[in-house]
Amino acid sequence: MSAINWLYTAQWHIGSQAIYYREIFGNLFGLASAIGGMRRQVWAWPVGIVGNVMLFTVFLGSWTSHSHQAPLIGQAGRQVFFVITSIYGWYRWSHSRASSDAPAVTPRWATRRERIILFSAAAVALVVCDVAFHLIGEGFPVQWWYYLADSWIFVGSMVATYAMARGWTDFWLCWIAVDVVGVPELLHFHYYPSAALYAIYAGFVIWGFFVWRQLQRTAPTSRGLSPVPQEATG
Repeated sequence: MSAINWLYTAQWHIGSQAIYYREIFGNLFGLASAIGGMRRQVWAWPVGIVGNVMLFTVFLGSWTSHSHQAPLIGQAGRQVFFVITSIYGWYRWSHSRASSDAPAVTPRWATRRERIILFSAAAVALVVCDVAFHLIGEGFPVQWWYYLADSWIFVGSMVATYAMARGWTDFWLCWIAVDVVGVPELLHFHYYPSAALYAIYAGFVIWGFFVWRQLQRTAPTSRGLSPVPQEATG
């Protein structure tokens, strides 16, 4: 059995519940990426992409089978967006640092204009995704709140990842909003490793938020992606 085939099929059984190893590994890569993002290291983006690919295969399975009673369209779809946005973030951070050891971005708040544009687009996207997910998932026995919650997770993840790529401190708050909905949804559909990681993220993003806030006080103010002196990383 090849390593790839083993990774795709291997499961960890806890009682009657089977958990794919790729869900566990995908989430571990995601956690490593989040840690790298907090430290403003470029390697956070490619590491995250590996985790996104693994998790895409996990959540895509909910669409092709009825094993979890609902197609996790938003969970699968956002992995594709993560890969695209991660390439964008990888490029921006790689071209903004002064040296291989320097942090990639100077944290800052998004401006009022940037927030209005971003959240207006997010509101429209939330409605569009809710309608689209209803149409795609027609025939699955789900409760009324399901597709709205999945849309919230999908759109919130897009907003948070884009804001991270831009170096906006706001992205930590966006992740908190995603986690508040994501943990109950994943527990409901028995994706326990992913739910556990979301719960860990909830504490981690609060920590990361205060780290970036402190960096804003100690680093020179910048509207772009200027590099930050290494001593400011804490």
